[in-house]
Amino acid sequence: MKTLIGGLIALVTLAWGLDVSTAARGGSLPWIVRQEALNLSGLLAIAMMSLATFLAARPAWLERPLGGLDRMYRTHKWAGILAVGFAVVHWATKEVAGSILKATVGSAGKVPKEKFIGLPDVLRSLSKDMAEWGIYVLLAMLALALWKRFPYRPWRLLHQAMPVLYLTLAFHAVMWAPTDYWMQPLGALLALLIVAGAYGSVLALVGSIGRKRQVAGTVVAVDHPAPDVVGVRCRLEAGWRGHRPGQFAFITFDRGEGAHPFTIASADHGDRTVDFKIKALGDYTRGLADRLRAGQPVKIEGPYGRFHIARLDPRARQVWIAGGIGVTPFLAWLESLQTDAARAPAADLHYCTRDRDGDPFVARLESLCASLPGVRLKVHGARQGEVLEAKEIVAAQEHGRRAEIWFCGPRGLAEKLKQELRDALPGRFRFHQEAFEMR
Repeated sequence: MKTLIGGLIALVTLAWGLDVSTAARGGSLPWIVRQEALNLSGLLAIAMMSLATFLAARPAWLERPLGGLDRMYRTHKWAGILAVGFAVVHWATKEVAGSILKATVGSAGKVPKEKFIGLPDVLRSLSKDMAEWGIYVLLAMLALALWKRFPYRPWRLLHQAMPVLYLTLAFHAVMWAPTDYWMQPLGALLALLIVAGAYGSVLALVGSIGRKRQVAGTVVAVDHPAPDVVGVRCRLEAGWRGHRPGQFAFITFDRGEGAHPFTIASADHGDRTVDFKIKALGDYTRGLADRLRAGQPVKIEGPYGRFHIARLDPRARQVWIAGGIGVTPFLAWLESLQTDAARAPAADLHYCTRDRDGDPFVARLESLCASLPGVRLKVHGARQGEVLEAKEIVAAQEHGRRAEIWFCGPRGLAEKLKQELRDALPGRFRFHQEAFEMR
């Protein structure tokens, strides 16, 4: 994520710098600095928004280089946040900095505006007004995205306006970019970014995102392994491409509610049947248990994700850590190994739960691990005072061997363990973490 976003910012800044070195815009130095700050902030805002909009289209071919769709969506989120930040800087540079310069050095040295007549002038004026309102909408959307208690459903409906908002701001960027940009590398880069963002926007507006990976199916069984967990088994129609243990899919039980991502909690047996274990964590999932019935239609899009067992490094010591409902990818891993236990890697599986005695997944884990002697299961019940700490992982570490840690669970636990492991095993472990969030 940091590499992609940082690289794009550096690339845009470099292209802007090349233009600055050759441009002759006139005006006094304070006004030239203000004008170039206005240009750069606007370029960075549209670049980040283009990246966010393109990634929202879920381009599956980027999963491998970016580490999975979960990380693509995290990049989408932060690119969107940065886009709003740069847009605010752009607005402040124009309005606030402009007012300050007028009051201090006067307007005499102001950089002259490019002159347009006829339709281009009308379009520039229109795009200016549209962009100003667009910034206000962006700020409101950012506030709602960061306010985790805001209900998901209305947030999703509001978020559907983003493609139109992007096209509005892209129109502004094209109309107000200095003419000499289009004869420089910066113009080619700007055009490429806007085409990418427009592509994602159009796909969203016509409802084509993920369409090629969508398969219809039927709910064949619903159970309740725990009061706050619902198990769902679906049988899919022809066209399902199968999945690797640990991947997830977007599920639509209700068109009005839209698609939600859940990890597939079963191995692929070739019969187009997939299981999900869904915990009540929000307003949508809390009501699922009452709404789901065997026989109702379902639509599934996927599979996605790189948190799968085929990516294990056979040379590294395997440490698998599941927290709560984060156990689901590991259930799929263990189930996939049942038909050929000999190929199962040696691994320490740590399952962290609130209460080991009342947890519905403990017995299932014990059953699956019983036929896999290389997988050593350790259950940590918080109510029983069994809290996983990094020192337990370090104590089992073999001298001179790297550790590969696969984690799926609460972010707080992940950050705590990563920090402790950095101190105890500097440079001697690799940490894989499922990072999917819808907002």
